Amino acid sequence: MTLKQIEAFYWAATLGSFGIAAARLHITQSSLSKRIAELESELGRELFDRSHKKSVLTEAGERLLPRCRAALDMIEAISGNDDALNERALTGTCKFGISELSASTWLPRFIDRVRASYPQLMLEPQVVLTRQLERLVQRGELDFAVIAGTPASSSIASQVVARVPFTWVASPRFARAGQTLAGEDFGQLDILTHPPESGLAMVFNSWLTVHSLKVRRAIVCNSLTTITGLTVSNMGLSFLPSDYVQPLVERAKLVTLRSEPALPTLDYNFIWLRDDIRPMTHVMKKLILPSIDFSVPNELWL
Repeated sequence: MTLKQIEAFYWAATLGSFGIAAARLHITQSSLSKRIAELESELGRELFDRSHKKSVLTEAGERLLPRCRAALDMIEAISGNDDALNERALTGTCKFGISELSASTWLPRFIDRVRASYPQLMLEPQVVLTRQLERLVQRGELDFAVIAGTPASSSIASQVVARVPFTWVASPRFARAGQTLAGEDFGQLDILTHPPESGLAMVFNSWLTVHSLKVRRAIVCNSLTTITGLTVSNMGLSFLPSDYVQPLVERAKLVTLRSEPALPTLDYNFIWLRDDIRPMTHVMKKLILPSIDFSVPNELWL
């Protein structure tokens, strides 16, 4: 029985997919299947029932899975005592997910930091909405993600990495800076907002519900940059990160407004699969924390 066989079985069982497990281990699916078959041959029993469209664990596989997890935990504890060894091992591809706000603020800094420390590691970022990112992490298609809000699935672990304040913004043609929006005003307003799967939209919709507020019309757009541009064009009001829009406020392209009740602050979380015990996930989390800064101005506004 080899470590490679144990890893192949563990990730195929945990992720529920031979293809995704193979991608995570940076091997072909046929190589992964071969390792599992070799393990089954050594043990003298089948670990997966392959008679269905999707392979599922047999009773023997169910019993073996926690033992493999314990073995991998032990190996991780041993190798974890040598940070230099872990760092040298960071090769291959790291797939991770972020929002548009992250991509237009702190992402370049993070990429520079990773390239300087681990030049052999290939980074593949995906920029999609929060719930999509969560599903991709849950399925093992992403190694980690930074999302707006908290994950809904108990299979995903999370850590708050930033708290981002939001503000109401509008074109100077619509309102004066500092004007306060009362609850009854929202029924007369067109609000530029995000799709339901966006963490920003989920927080905003929850805020409306908690305070029993309704808007006249919600104009949905999946691009933060486009929402900002439409707000500048006086298509409606929007709620945007305070630091993100500050350069446009300073150039008098936008004005900030208050509301009663006030907008909530939004937590951003680093998320990863709870069963992911690989050194790379730990190292990436440690590396990304000092890189995250949502106050970095968008280059388009400068």
